[in-house]
Amino acid sequence: MTTRVSVSDGRAITVVWVVLSAITVASWWLAPGHSGGHVGASIPITVVAIVLGFIKCRLIIRYFMEVRTAPTWLRHSTDAWLLTLWTAVLVIYLW
Repeated sequence: MTTRVSVSDGRAITVVWVVLSAITVASWWLAPGHSGGHVGASIPITVVAIVLGFIKCRLIIRYFMEVRTAPTWLRHSTDAWLLTLWTAVLVIYLW
């Protein structure tokens, strides 16, 4: 069985890859440790990093694990799982 990838699918995956790369660079830029300055806990930076992690995971699941073409129940289930996971991580950090 062969799977055909349309040109628009290929472009979408390329755009998502660029977005994932940009988020990775943005996450690195947010980290205070790479500049050699004072490193301390920062709630706003941590919240932004967790939100960026959620976005990256959702994009990876949707575009690289082919969930975007899966049945609706699977798309909703993965979204609910991601939301639960990242909310738990944030609550644990803030607690």
